Amino acid sequence: MKTDELIGSLANDVMPVRRLLLPPFRMVIWLGLSLPWIALVIWYMGVRPDLMSRFGDGTWRIEQSLALLTALTAAFAALCVSVPGRPMWERILPLFPLGLWVGTIVQGCIQSIAAGGPWTSLIRMDWSCTPHIALLGIGPAVVMIALVRKGAPVAPYVTIGYAALAATALAAFGLRFFHAEDASLMILVWQLGSVALLTAACTLFAERLFPWRAVAPR
Repeated sequence: MKTDELIGSLANDVMPVRRLLLPPFRMVIWLGLSLPWIALVIWYMGVRPDLMSRFGDGTWRIEQSLALLTALTAAFAALCVSVPGRPMWERILPLFPLGLWVGTIVQGCIQSIAAGGPWTSLIRMDWSCTPHIALLGIGPAVVMIALVRKGAPVAPYVTIGYAALAATALAAFGLRFFHAEDASLMILVWQLGSVALLTAACTLFAERLFPWRAVAPR
């Protein structure tokens, strides 16, 4: 068979594929499908009674804004990594809002300790944070995995790591609408700790979620 004939036969057998939307548009789709789940869980758990006063707290607003920004940039990064050939800066983008989010909470801890604040908020157990964040994150995680699997995640561990961070950060954002504990030490240890724990746990399933990319770079 001649080269031209081979190329023609191969071209005739090619199935048409639908081009993926750009990552920013898919990120908006992810957010649009995830927020109703977050709202449903908040409604089921019951809005905290002091929510309106929390909106007047500048620190609370900053922390919530950074949590949401972390979720959005992590979602963007996960969707970008699932498309080969994207620029590397997209992979480090979520680290900036994540660092600011953690830094803001750490600063609150330092200020509380310097002011003679009690350590009991750190010592007291609050195991409810982890299951609540897991519950809130289920919906966003399922949507994100479905969107990512439409691409070609050649770096499965990075992809699932950012996908899990997006889901858990959005969950942490939703958590504080019904979870009334706002002490900086509690947020640092139990809420951000839960985000880190669940994100790390999800990376263990990277090769199972993307088995056809198991031998790809990590």
